[in-house]
Amino acid sequence: MAGFFPVMFKEYWSAGVDAAVSTARLGAANSLAGILVALAAPFLGAVADRTSAKKRFLFFFASLGIASTLCLTLAGKGDWALAGLLYALALAGFLGGNVFYDSLLKTVSEGPAMDRVSSLGYALGYLGGGLLFAFNVWMTLDPRRFGLAGAAEAVRISFLTVGLWWAVFAVPLMVMVREPRSTSMGIGNMVAEGISQLGRTFREIRHLKVIMMFLAAYWLYIDGVDTVIVMAVDYGLSLGFHQKDLILALLLVQFTGFPCAIAFGRISGAIGTKKSILIALGVYLFVTVWGAFIERRYEFYIMALLIGMVQGGVQALSRSLYARLIPADKAAEFFGFYNMVGKFAAIVGPVLVGTTVLLARAWGAGPGLAPRFSISSIAVLFLAGGVLLLLVDEERGVRERGFLER
Repeated sequence: MAGFFPVMFKEYWSAGVDAAVSTARLGAANSLAGILVALAAPFLGAVADRTSAKKRFLFFFASLGIASTLCLTLAGKGDWALAGLLYALALAGFLGGNVFYDSLLKTVSEGPAMDRVSSLGYALGYLGGGLLFAFNVWMTLDPRRFGLAGAAEAVRISFLTVGLWWAVFAVPLMVMVREPRSTSMGIGNMVAEGISQLGRTFREIRHLKVIMMFLAAYWLYIDGVDTVIVMAVDYGLSLGFHQKDLILALLLVQFTGFPCAIAFGRISGAIGTKKSILIALGVYLFVTVWGAFIERRYEFYIMALLIGMVQGGVQALSRSLYARLIPADKAAEFFGFYNMVGKFAAIVGPVLVGTTVLLARAWGAGPGLAPRFSISSIAVLFLAGGVLLLLVDEERGVRERGFLER
């Protein structure tokens, strides 16, 4: 998603197209997936809470993502529309599945343990993704060793390995994680119950000032985080860095993210969850400002190292902080709102980057200068999100949650 797809999209599926146009197309594909999930997430969460069907919905979305990822191997050279559609569906499967995966955090942990469990989950995700990514990079650097014609074929086969990896590692969750049983109901009753519950929770959440403040802050800063994730390689390509340098930088992010996500879980126990998130946002703010001025390869590696140090921490601690503020019996639905906010942010960020590039070009900026405006525009999201997060009163939020649970 962050490494091979942007390269293939720009140089294989959009071969011969201006870099600014391919960047805008990639932003549109990310935004399409965000719209699909954002509109459905709260309703699906309400249905899942009423029927204890979190795992079933997780299985459905994971299956959509797996199938779409496998089908990416079928998209031919120049077929950017098919590749973009399959990518959007695969990303929708990933993002939609995360609504229910995140909500299971309150099923497997509680209290102070949430920070550690959430951080460990992200850490293992970075490790697992990093191991497969390293293997895929080896395939692209030495395709003949694997009986492949070249790097392009190796990348296409990588999508096949990702789909299979995704399927295999979904099995332990499906088999071993237990959900409380609930009364079974038909599809019609399930939908009616979901709509009714969604209406009640929407009325409640409007009056929960702490949750609303947190969601506003999260909407801003996670927009920046997600945009950096999905557009970083495209940014590096636009600056003229070699593919190998960008792939190695992503590997650095993956393997740095493993220990640092765990470290953030421990740091939060010492100084608090909110302060830990603010430290990470400060690093992101620095990176997005400094990133507009980088020229050399080693600077890109330093930027990747800094991102890897804080990316998992922001994601994990935001999830656990929010989990502490919401009632356990409505976890999937509240995480539906959480993911809706995040995915609407994911709509804005990539479009902001793509639009900024196109506008800069229209105003006369050269192909090497225009992308630098785009990464600088992301900095305001981290700054504004951090300011709102400072206003979040966690103790008051816990009291509001207790009122709902009574």
